[in-house]
Amino acid sequence: MSGSYRRIGRTAPARDATPLRTSMPPSVLTIRPADNGDLAQLQAIRAAAFAPIFAAFRSILGDAIYEVAQAGDDEAQELLLDSFFRSPTEWQIYAAEASGHVVGFLSLRLDENAGLGEIGLNAVHPDYAGRGFGTAMYEFALDRMVDAGVQVATVSTGGDPSHAAARRAYAKAGFTTGIPSVWLCCDLNERRGRP
Repeated sequence: MSGSYRRIGRTAPARDATPLRTSMPPSVLTIRPADNGDLAQLQAIRAAAFAPIFAAFRSILGDAIYEVAQAGDDEAQELLLDSFFRSPTEWQIYAAEASGHVVGFLSLRLDENAGLGEIGLNAVHPDYAGRGFGTAMYEFALDRMVDAGVQVATVSTGGDPSHAAARRAYAKAGFTTGIPSVWLCCDLNERRGRP
């Protein structure tokens, strides 16, 4: 696939690589299509990156509400990533490599008819967080969307403190217009005990 590989860094790009328009992370980052051989590593990155987020959700909601209202969705995330590697899928999955190690991944979906692109499930391994890799992956996705001719890019993220780094990286990449949303829960067991 022409233009599928993007190398970012201070070294000369590979012959078939297209330079990415972004501030440079401290090491070379290559973004390439992911394949089935990457799945186990991407699952490990997903689990490591989302463990503190799921723990924050449990802390915010409390154990009782978390177990009923959120735990299933958190557990389903593994199946979601697996589903991206089944055919057919509308999602494009990319692996981000730095110094020969997969450090993150990104899913994106293009709807040229609607003029809309979406960044879906994505993560950077916590050991590589804060180095600009997330922003570079998002800019890569935006470049793919521009190349496809879509008009608007979207992404969804949490408004809680555990998603602050993701919100900063999205903003750096250009996601600055949004609709605030709040997901509210009510523990009905407490209500049952009221007179």
